[in-house]
Amino acid sequence: MILVAVGSNLPSRAGAPLATCQAAVREMAARGIAIRAISTWYETAPVPASDQPWYVNGVVRVETQLSPHNLLGLLHVIEKDYERERGTPNAARTLDLDLLAYGSHVLGQGPLILPHPRLHERAFVLLPLKDVAPDWAHALTGQTPAEMIGALPQGLENQGIRALSLNA
Repeated sequence: MILVAVGSNLPSRAGAPLATCQAAVREMAARGIAIRAISTWYETAPVPASDQPWYVNGVVRVETQLSPHNLLGLLHVIEKDYERERGTPNAARTLDLDLLAYGSHVLGQGPLILPHPRLHERAFVLLPLKDVAPDWAHALTGQTPAEMIGALPQGLENQGIRALSLNA
């Protein structure tokens, strides 16, 4: 199972953050990545806490023949197409595409670490991950998304997360 986190908190050429996230998913599909499931979109407070705008976050379950490194490269190209500027860590951004997991691959060093090294700490990743892959198990810990959510030290309520109503 291949899982990609999608996030944005600044407008891009596609529009507001939600429109950017949705356009990025369509762009992945247009570039040959098969989209198998899209989570609910969530509004989330910045982590770590700051005065930057709230994010829109989700997770997509995909299939591709690309290797993990080539998939990450393509995700970076899509980010750049949506005006992503890399600079300060945790800075506001137009688009963030993170490769969370690629099957049972475990990579522990270099520019790509799998599973993503902080996914178990981030409710803004775990809630949408649970939407698209509730039975997925972390390759190192064996924990499911629900188990990782239950292990969060602060609890979800302290990480500022709410599902977006797309009908509003």
